[in-house]
Amino acid sequence: MKRRSFLSAAAATTGMAGLAACGSGTPGQRADDPAAEGRTTVEFWGNVFTTPENAWYEKIVEDFNASQEDVFINYQVVPGDAWDQKLKAAQAAGNAPDIYIQAGRLDTAARTGTLMALDDLFDAEVLGSVTDIAKEVSQYQGAFYAFPLLVEPQMTLYWNRDLFEQAGLDPDSPPQSWEQMYDACEALSGVMGNGEFALNTAVDSGTFGWTTVAAQQHVAGHLPISEDWATADAEDPAYEELITFYKTLQDNGWIPRQPLGAGNSAQAFGEGKVAMMSQGSWGMSEIAADYPDMVAVTGVAPWVQSDGDMSHSISTIGNMKWVMDAKAKEPEAAASFISWALGGEPEVLTPFFVDTQFTKAPARDEVTEVVNSDPAAADAPWSDVVFNDVVPFCIPEAQYPWDVNMAMGDAIQAGMLGEKSPAEALADANAEIQKVIDREDLASVRAEMDA
Repeated sequence: MKRRSFLSAAAATTGMAGLAACGSGTPGQRADDPAAEGRTTVEFWGNVFTTPENAWYEKIVEDFNASQEDVFINYQVVPGDAWDQKLKAAQAAGNAPDIYIQAGRLDTAARTGTLMALDDLFDAEVLGSVTDIAKEVSQYQGAFYAFPLLVEPQMTLYWNRDLFEQAGLDPDSPPQSWEQMYDACEALSGVMGNGEFALNTAVDSGTFGWTTVAAQQHVAGHLPISEDWATADAEDPAYEELITFYKTLQDNGWIPRQPLGAGNSAQAFGEGKVAMMSQGSWGMSEIAADYPDMVAVTGVAPWVQSDGDMSHSISTIGNMKWVMDAKAKEPEAAASFISWALGGEPEVLTPFFVDTQFTKAPARDEVTEVVNSDPAAADAPWSDVVFNDVVPFCIPEAQYPWDVNMAMGDAIQAGMLGEKSPAEALADANAEIQKVIDREDLASVRAEMDA
């Protein structure tokens, strides 16, 4: 779940307390709720998300359980830091949940037989209603291995209109290119105080690893691995330019050297410690929930591009989807719940998108239409930016192993901090990526995926 941080310990505890009533509260155990008696029990695992997301999950489980008497959904909340360990342990013990929530690519899990193919469990009409970009992250070799809930850009630009005006900048015209970003940072640095910065971006290699994938594609026209996954391709001079962009921001003191809080948090922006930030579209939901006074002065736009061209590869598209374990004990009952919650009446999904402040794009067009017609949409002008200016020009998250992302993240961080020259950092990344290629036999994996 690398695309977004989960909540603080206190918030997580609150979220878990609210959701514990939906199940036994112990992942891997079957429900002992009296309401489950005589029904087929479906085990459903999720994480701790934001307050409105947690509330939506609780409500749909309660509503579905109350709507019929054949299936009982036992919803369990597993904190993000324990997720991998608990899921693997449950799978090894034969107690894996029937359904669980997953972000990121599913190609490896589908290829290795961890997930169940869904096509035979759903009406073709239901699966056919999924948008093309959501299908991209939910299918493997043309078959569905997940039902998508949403897609969301992983990189957008936020700016404080008041601070722009104080700096003599047009509060309605954010930077679009790297050069324009330099100019904006220079102007803003004159109005920021000690310990405050013109811009907040990633500064750690892990976050760089996933936030810059689209930028890598944009500047070079390719990712740091050949299309057949046989050869590393990270030494393109265009990638040196990408590193130099972040190094320029760092060398001028326009961005912090150390993270200002959690990597995917809008806290520094909400508290006025930075005038701009790079953040996923979910950042607006956090601002609206935790810093409501900032909503009126916050602008949202596509993240800056090297050349200012916003017509392609401006962000990767994150996602949330529901998957079914390959050894699910109750696949038909699980499918009935997924069809009702994600593939049924748009009104079931509408509160999720409205209450998360129109920061996420539904995975079905008919849901988008209902969400956009909600009266609250008029008070969320950023939704047009997310839906119309960003999502259509995104690329999917990379399909290759995470280690390839990390090699590039390490290179960007090392070059940004001056620990290595951009060329040296990329040479190291290239060597590391080739090790991954050879170790994982990625050329064979790619050939199998393309078969």
